[in-house]
Amino acid sequence: MRLGVLGSGSGSNLQAILDAIDDGTLAAEVVLVLSDNPDAYILERARLRGIATAVIDCRGYRTRFPEEAQRETVTALQEAGAELVCLAGFMRLIKAPLLEAYPGRILNIHPSLLPAFPGLEAWRQALEAGAVETGCTVHFVDGGMDTGPAIVQARVPVKADDSAESLHARIQVEEHRLYPEAIRRVAAGMAAGGG
Repeated sequence: MRLGVLGSGSGSNLQAILDAIDDGTLAAEVVLVLSDNPDAYILERARLRGIATAVIDCRGYRTRFPEEAQRETVTALQEAGAELVCLAGFMRLIKAPLLEAYPGRILNIHPSLLPAFPGLEAWRQALEAGAVETGCTVHFVDGGMDTGPAIVQARVPVKADDSAESLHARIQVEEHRLYPEAIRRVAAGMAAGGG
């Protein structure tokens, strides 16, 4: 399975995917890493592994993902031969150009048990809501914010002494385990003709 990865930050989930490929638990190859942030460490992680990288030109928009930029992203992914697109901390909403080019083949990981706590800093939302449990979800991407169908979830208890940072760190441990598992499941479904 040839993967294209989009990220805006450090790329710890990319690293988890690469580690799973290295240890033989994920039969995949990351063929391209794209970021909307030229300084994102995810690009450096990819370069260190000899993986092609590029910066997505979002035309100066801080949060929007302009259609033209999405079309360019599709072209780059298709030219690299990406079969599945994995969002790894990519902080922009995916819309028609990408969704239509990769129907049912874009995954995202989110740090909550969706549909609870969509959007930014879900771990902080969980703490502020007094949740006793949260976790992470890998889901298919649709046109909404964290609204696509869930593939797998992992539960993380909220401890009485948790800070936002400690809770987020425990969620990330589960994210790093869960994302390669979700990719395996989706790849198996695609191989079986489900995608």
